Amino acid sequence: MQFRHEEKHEINYPDMLVLRQRLRAVMAPDSHAPKGRYEIRSLYFDNLEDKALREKLDGVNIREKYRIRLYNNDLSVIHLERKVKRGGLGYKEIAVLTPEQARSLAGGDIRWMAASADEVILGFRTRICEYGLTAKVIVDYTREPFVFGPGNVRVTLDYNIRTGLRCTDFLNPDCTTVPIQDSPCILEVKWDNFLPDVIRDMVQLGDRHRTAFSKYAACRMYD
Repeated sequence: MQFRHEEKHEINYPDMLVLRQRLRAVMAPDSHAPKGRYEIRSLYFDNLEDKALREKLDGVNIREKYRIRLYNNDLSVIHLERKVKRGGLGYKEIAVLTPEQARSLAGGDIRWMAASADEVILGFRTRICEYGLTAKVIVDYTREPFVFGPGNVRVTLDYNIRTGLRCTDFLNPDCTTVPIQDSPCILEVKWDNFLPDVIRDMVQLGDRHRTAFSKYAACRMYD
């Protein structure tokens, strides 16, 4: 299990414009974003007691969450993701889903999962049975990703964060999402064993501090 360092900073729009120019001068655009950005749609899961949400709000040091993720509304690449957080470190496991499997999960049908050989899918099935996880909320946003070889650094700018309110029809492109109140821009920096000084200096923005901002938590406030 390879954990990566993760830092998030809540920034404003002028900050993002400054950072975008800095990042473009030194880092390369992510190959998965041929136009420099892409749209992300995630469907998050939680139980009746909102275990994942409460652990995030309470600052629990070790926690996990499950989500389904879609990029640019491309049904050929749908991921089931298990995200583990341990303090300032993060680890992600991914399984590829078919559109039919994603629809089944969004609708609460897990019968097909028992026949899978994928450990992430089987682990998710165990959590569903153990905790009663169900689809909770759709989160949409725009991401601009940058990469830097030394340190395996990835920097992302996320903005235009929108919530699906009570809609969990994950693959429905007409599912209405609305901007969250005072939607910020989020700067996220990830790296392996070291963060090069050139990147560390580049992402400094005066008195901006690390934040515990969670897109999932922000979008759940509209329930």
